[in-house]
Amino acid sequence: MDRRRIVGIGLGALAGAAYGTGPLFFKAYVYPAGVDWIAMLVWRFAFATLVSWLWLFAQPRARAALLELDRRTVARLLFNGAFFVVNASVYYAAIEKIDISLVALLMSAYPALVAVISLRLGYRFEGKLAWGSLAIVILGTVLTIGGVNPNTNQGGIILALLSPVFYSGYIVFTAWTAGERPGQTADMRSKGKGAEVPPAVAGAVMMSGTWAASIVIGIVTREPMLPNQIPAAAWPGLIGIGIFAAAIAIQAFYASAARIGAAQASLMATVEPIVVIFLGITFLGEAFAPIRVVGAAIVLSGVLLAQFATPSESRPVVLEEP
Repeated sequence: MDRRRIVGIGLGALAGAAYGTGPLFFKAYVYPAGVDWIAMLVWRFAFATLVSWLWLFAQPRARAALLELDRRTVARLLFNGAFFVVNASVYYAAIEKIDISLVALLMSAYPALVAVISLRLGYRFEGKLAWGSLAIVILGTVLTIGGVNPNTNQGGIILALLSPVFYSGYIVFTAWTAGERPGQTADMRSKGKGAEVPPAVAGAVMMSGTWAASIVIGIVTREPMLPNQIPAAAWPGLIGIGIFAAAIAIQAFYASAARIGAAQASLMATVEPIVVIFLGITFLGEAFAPIRVVGAAIVLSGVLLAQFATPSESRPVVLEEP
């Protein structure tokens, strides 16, 4: 396996692990302090936007690429970012109602949805081994849901099930913006020059759209979200969720999708539920169920198997080194 493909795989796994810290920050620090998901989203993406723009301006090539953006591309990036709020809203609204491990496990249906959508719109899985690895991941996810308390809030389950639907749409939109098209990743189409919009630039502009959309939601719902309305105990969680579960996660996933395609990057990011389960059991005292451990092991096996599923002649090359 060439080093460039490994970078794409690693970025996908990093994105999943970084996303996995979000529920912990929210449920351990933010929500107990009296801050609900709406105010959390406003400050999550405020910090993420700040970090993303600082990262962009620290790179001369990224600054130059920013100046080359046309209005249509900027509008598309802002729309992608704003759309992400839909997924984030139902995801964290669900976390307020049910265990973070269950939310993450239900959320992990999105790789299958992305794989199906990519059959027509993106870089599809090739061969029985690729689809077999996806089936293994789905099986592992089903097993990890085993042992769910029958008294679990049904509204929370419905919200958690909606999240992968919206997230799949966001992933496909974002991969398309990066340059992915039917049968080709962004790297393939550019012959190794990478995404049409570099990750640092795309991340900063998209995050700005996400932040703006979250502010609109806060204003419409009259949510207390001014700095003096946020309890001091919530700030560490808000900073953590903004940096790790937004700035790092979103940019890493975008860069991964540009290298190996949205479907493959989504599969790599399925390490997220494993991270969430571990954090939930370790820090939040959530119920430990042996079947979930078995399921998590199967998910990880499917992810590892997928690395041997893509024919070498169709493996993409990478854009600029991160």
